[in-house]
Formats: sequence, C-alpha cells, structure tokens
Amino acid sequence: MTTRIAFLLFPQVTQLDLTGPAQVLSRLGDARLDLVAKTLEPVPTDAGFSILPTATFADVPAADILCVPGGFGTHDVIADDETMAWVTRVGEGATWVTSVCTGSLVLGAAGLLDGYKAGCHWAQRHMLPLFGVEPVAERVVVDRNRVTGGGVTAGIDFALRLTALIRGQQHAELVQLSLEYDPDPPFDAGSPERASPGLMDAYERRMAALAPDRDERLLNLARRRGF
Repeated sequence: MTTRIAFLLFPQVTQLDLTGPAQVLSRLGDARLDLVAKTLEPVPTDAGFSILPTATFADVPAADILCVPGGFGTHDVIADDETMAWVTRVGEGATWVTSVCTGSLVLGAAGLLDGYKAGCHWAQRHMLPLFGVEPVAERVVVDRNRVTGGGVTAGIDFALRLTALIRGQQHAELVQLSLEYDPDPPFDAGSPERASPGLMDAYERRMAALAPDRDERLLNLARRRGF
C-alpha cells in the first residue's frame, strides 16, 4: 500500500527542516508526499523564498507519517486553532508522528508528545516540558512511534533513521549513498557544547533582537492550550 506522508507547511518555516527530510523520504519507495497548508497559495519561508503547497488541510484528513518542521513561524502555528486541529487530528491517526527542530513544540502543544521523549533545536529544547515532554539532547530521538530531530540539519539524520525503521537499514544506506550524504563541516561550531563563548554570546544577542519574547510567548500559548 502507498505510504502517505504529510509535511505541515506554514509561513516562516525553516525550509531545510522540511526540504531536507522531504528529499530523503521521497525515496522511501511507494510513497506519496504532500506539503500541506491552509490554502494552495505560496507559503513564505524564513529563507526569503516561498514554497508551493501540494494540498490543503481538507485534502489530507489522514496520513501514515506526519512531519512538522520548525522555524520562526512555529509560535504562530501554535496560536492558530485551525492548523493545530489538523495537526492533532492527523497525528492521532498516524503510524509515525515526527518533527524537526522546533516542530516538536507544535506536536507537544497538540497533545501528541505527552509522556514522550523528544528532541528539539537546542535553543528551545528547554521549553518542551511545558507540554509534558521529556527533552533529550540528541540529533534524533526515537520513542515508540514518535521520531523527532534536533535543529535544522538534523532533519536529514532524522529522515534516514525513519527510513531505516520503515524499510530497513540497507534501504536507508542506499538513500544515503544516492544523496552523497557524507558530512564534513568546515567548522566545529555546530552545537553549544563546541561553540566558543563569544560565538554563543553573539547568537544570544541576535536571537534577543529577532525574537525577544519567544519564551514568554510560548509560555502564554501553553497556558492557552491548557498546559
């Protein structure tokens, strides 16, 4: 049977959270992949370009795999009742409930990670307990049928792990080889544990300027959702 994969697409999504795992999962074999949004209008990403949805919420009432990416738009997603209703409905019936980056906050707010372990972007991981979620500082976290990735680039690792769980390790390795996924980063600064104190300070200043109230807003949204 065809495996139906639904990615939530929303304004100010981090496009690599979506497109990285979508590229991997498109090679799952016998799968239909949809980018699902409220309408079929172009959706602006946080990279400055837009992505065209392939389906609306009404078109995709159910899926075998639900994946919620992250990005600066996740708080607006949590505040949107229509979007959250779709996430909850599809997630409750999905075989696999998944996310990348801060998408796990959306799953948590939808009540889909209560009592589960999950990953998240390191800068927002501490907010997961608001929704009854146990945060784990790993690139990919598997807890029963919940598979969650860390920040942005971890989405590729997440999708390969999920592919292995569904189709077996050999199939996942073939996908990895076909994509020449052989990371060799030029700098060793991809996590708080390895970044210099000065770099961390610069990041915190940047985030304070871009989203000064992000934690407070998420706390208020959690209360609104009954957590």
